[in-house]
Amino acid sequence: MKRAAIYSCVPQMQDHWPIKKALTLSDVDITHPFLTLSRQQVENHIVLHMTTEQQEHLRAQGQVDFNARDDDTGEMYVMKLKWRGSYYNLIGKWGRVVRGKGLDVGQEIKIRWENGCLHFSVPQQQIVAVPPIRMVAAPVVQDHWPIKKILTLSDVDTNHPFLPLLRRLVEDHILVHWTPQQQEQLRKEEHVNVNSRDYDTGEGYIMKFKWRGNYYNLIGKWGAIIRQKGLGVGKEIRLRWANECLFFSVPQERYVATASAMDNWPIKKALTLSDVDTNHPFLTLPGKAVEDHILFYWSQQAREQLRNEHQMNINARDDDTGDTYLMKLRWRGSYYNLIGKWGKIIRGKKLQVGMEIRLHWDNGCLFFSVPQL
Repeated sequence: MKRAAIYSCVPQMQDHWPIKKALTLSDVDITHPFLTLSRQQVENHIVLHMTTEQQEHLRAQGQVDFNARDDDTGEMYVMKLKWRGSYYNLIGKWGRVVRGKGLDVGQEIKIRWENGCLHFSVPQQQIVAVPPIRMVAAPVVQDHWPIKKILTLSDVDTNHPFLPLLRRLVEDHILVHWTPQQQEQLRKEEHVNVNSRDYDTGEGYIMKFKWRGNYYNLIGKWGAIIRQKGLGVGKEIRLRWANECLFFSVPQERYVATASAMDNWPIKKALTLSDVDTNHPFLTLPGKAVEDHILFYWSQQAREQLRNEHQMNINARDDDTGDTYLMKLRWRGSYYNLIGKWGKIIRGKKLQVGMEIRLHWDNGCLFFSVPQL
C-alpha cells in the first residue's frame, strides 16, 4: 500500500523521451538479440510507472512481459524486460526489431513508458551510423591514450586475473579499428585473440578480448602483467589501439591515492527499486566507489580476506540516528552489496525509491545518512 503511493506520486518527466541511447555492437547482434539499458534509467522512467502487479512480478521473477510500440511504424510487439543486476535487458522481439529497422551501431534509440506500453523510436534523421568500411587508425600520438582506468581490487586479483573495460570505450576506441571479419568473430564467438604490447617495457603478449555484455574482459597474460609490473589498487592504466596492436601503459608517477578529498560523503546514490526491496534486502554500490572510498582505507590483510572469501563483516553506523549495526560487504565482481541489517534499515528509515543515501568510511566504520528533505 505504501509502495503504490510512492510510485503514483512521482510526476511525469518533461522530456518526451527520457531514455536515449546510442546503439552499440552488442545491441544490434541478431545472434544474441537484446537491448541493454541502464538500471537507473529503467527504474526511474519505466518501472516507476508500471502497475503494482508488474512491479511485484519483476521483483519476484526477475522479468516481466509488456506491450511495446514502434512509434515510427505503429507496429506492436509483446516484449520482456529482464533484470540483470546492474542493468536491464529488453528481449523478446528485439532481434526482429533490429532486422526490420535495419539498426546499426551509432543509431540513437529513444524510449518512454506511456499508458501501460513501452514506446520506442529510432528517427532516421538522427542516425549517426558507423560506416561499414574499415576505419583507418589515426597516427600514433605520444600522449594519446583514449582509454584510462584507475585499477580496482578485482583488476589486480591474480587468483582470477582479468581487466574489465567499459563496452562503450572498447567499441569506440578499439573495435572501430578492427576489420569486419574480426568484429564478426568477436560477435559470434564472444572472444578473440589480440596482440598487445607493454609501452613501458616493450614486451609483447598474445592476449584475448572476451565480451561480457556490458563490458569486455582483457584476459590471457593479465595475471603475469599484474605480477611483473607490481600493479596495485589506485594505479592508472592507459590503453590505445594502433598498428593492429593493443598498447598499454602504467606510468609509475601516476600512482594516485584515491582518497575522498574534501567531500565528507564521497559515495552518494539515489535509491532504486532493488535497493528498497525488503523481500531481498541489499544495497548495491558501484565497485569503483567502494574500492576508492572504503577498501582504500582497509589493511592489506582485510583486502586479501575480502578477495578470498568474497565478503567481510563490517561495523556500520546510521549518522542520522546514531544506531550501529553489524553488516556485511559482499563482492559481486563489478559491484558490491551491503547486506545483513539492510532490510531493518529500509523499514526503520522508511526508505523509498529516489531518496539519496550517502556513505563514507571513518575509523574502521561505515557511516551512512539519508537526509530527510
